[in-house]
Amino acid sequence: MVFAYHNVGVRCLRVLLAGGVDVRLVVTHEDSAKEHIWFGSVQQLCIENNIPFITPTDPNTPEIEARIAALRAEFIFSFYYRQMLKSPLLKSVTRGAYNMHGSMLPYFRGRAPVNWAIINGARETGATLHQMNIKPDNGPVVDQFAVPILPDDNAQEVFDKVVVAAELCLYRSLPKLIDGTAPHVPQNLSNGAYYGGRCANDGRIDWNQNARRIHDLVRAVTYPFPGAFSDFSNGRLVLWRTRVVDDSRVVSSSGTIQWRNGHIEVFPIGGGALQILKGEFSGRLLDACDDVFQLGGLRLPE
Repeated sequence: MVFAYHNVGVRCLRVLLAGGVDVRLVVTHEDSAKEHIWFGSVQQLCIENNIPFITPTDPNTPEIEARIAALRAEFIFSFYYRQMLKSPLLKSVTRGAYNMHGSMLPYFRGRAPVNWAIINGARETGATLHQMNIKPDNGPVVDQFAVPILPDDNAQEVFDKVVVAAELCLYRSLPKLIDGTAPHVPQNLSNGAYYGGRCANDGRIDWNQNARRIHDLVRAVTYPFPGAFSDFSNGRLVLWRTRVVDDSRVVSSSGTIQWRNGHIEVFPIGGGALQILKGEFSGRLLDACDDVFQLGGLRLPE
């Protein structure tokens, strides 16, 4: 019994199929017309492999619970499925329910773990297979696979690594789950923290932070996400890609945007300097040659 969505859902479902697991039903999501769909389709994978699937708005209903209980499945696997599974579903299988989470638990529990890891300047993340209970992301860990976050990696690049980490993690732990030898190591929940979901407005830049923290936000919410932005009296600045010139030194130009050495550079109030490698202002892509007169010398909003 599998609940799955997104690229992690696609790759982990492929692992189960490659391992000869009898997948009796997949629960996935309908793609939302309001969302930019940049990831693979679990639904399409099911169609290609003749796997029954359903797309309920809420799986925690008596009808769905009864249908899943009737399957008498041994395991539930949840791979980037977006809703919490409640107790009746978790108890409907004989050998346990397991979730693949996109961080090294107990760090970055909750929603959008890749984005939060980058925003917080983490140097490492990964994928964790853990047993599920009624509280999110706090069950015993079966296996983990770590990947690096390089200083200029963006969210798409890190997520691509996490997808591979999830696949490898499940591939090596699946035989142990099946034969009953998989470890179940309790998490130390005093480490890490729980993070909530994010929306487009969470990309608003706080110029009182230093250049490194702002750079981390930019790379965490760049394409395919809505981007890091700041509103000025004459338009909205969106930063898609930046480079840290200086981390945190406060200088006379701090709090302004300047034209320097053939580039548009931002000097946050919190110190340091950022070079804009890709951005837009009032919906038009920035070009240092013609936009410097519009942005150069502007003071940053506090």
